Amino acid sequence: MNPLSGTFPVLCTPFNADGSVNTDDFLRLVEFVIDCGADGCVFPGVASEVDTLTGDERAELTGLLGRALNGRIPFICGASAATPAEVVAFARAGHAAGASAAMVMAPGALGRDLAAQKAFFAEVCAQTPIPILLQNAPVPIGAGLAPEDTAALAASQQAIRYVKEETMPCGQNLTRILAAAGDSIEGVFGGAGGRYITDELARGSLGTMPAAEFTDLHVRLVNAWRAGDIAEARRLFMVSMPLLSFQAIFRMHMTKATLQRRGVLTTTFVRGAGPKMDDGDRRELHALLDLIAPELSQFDLQPLAAN
Repeated sequence: MNPLSGTFPVLCTPFNADGSVNTDDFLRLVEFVIDCGADGCVFPGVASEVDTLTGDERAELTGLLGRALNGRIPFICGASAATPAEVVAFARAGHAAGASAAMVMAPGALGRDLAAQKAFFAEVCAQTPIPILLQNAPVPIGAGLAPEDTAALAASQQAIRYVKEETMPCGQNLTRILAAAGDSIEGVFGGAGGRYITDELARGSLGTMPAAEFTDLHVRLVNAWRAGDIAEARRLFMVSMPLLSFQAIFRMHMTKATLQRRGVLTTTFVRGAGPKMDDGDRRELHALLDLIAPELSQFDLQPLAAN
């Protein structure tokens, strides 16, 4: 397997107005990220509202994703769960669907107990048929491991080939993980919504795993950096930041409203908890989208519809 790198957006889970899964919108989203030039994609993750999905929903959508991609780009299946047995089941379902790797979060319930984390991943890796991407997310979502502990955990299992680092300060932690892990892993991806992407790239990240609403911008940014056009990469970072700051507050609500404005989703129902946008927030979001419309010329913004 070639090492994974580049722009791997995390797909959201579209829901109908009644809260059921909207598979038609999901398939449109898959085509959207491919058309944007994504190097791969991830599902399900935190940005997919994974904690609200049933096991059956996760399995159904993972299988649907594999069939829809049909090998056009690689995908990483989200396999995080509370127990090793559940992780293994999700990873095996991903493997059956064609996933290149399984993303597994260091469980928040185990905290910074490195011995317990190593035992958890030893059980997972002994039974998982595909490489593991270790996700280190901040508390309360994840364990928020220290960089050297993240590197030690990754190095403890040959099956752990990648790390996704999302604890603050992301750039410094990425540098420390790379220094401590050496050649025991392929490398480290950035996450955290793409809000630190240029710092991560400057420190040697493999790429980024943000939400999917600005996949085209992130692809252009990462590709510019790869080509040595650092000025263009930083310009695109500046273009994206006001909206990514907005997304940091409203999360899936903002992601889905943006994807609807871009003609990808037909509904914006969110199962997950968190702040909802009011009319003023929606006006500000659409004003910001209008400002960056020239950067989204391949996927024109749709006219605003009355809610």
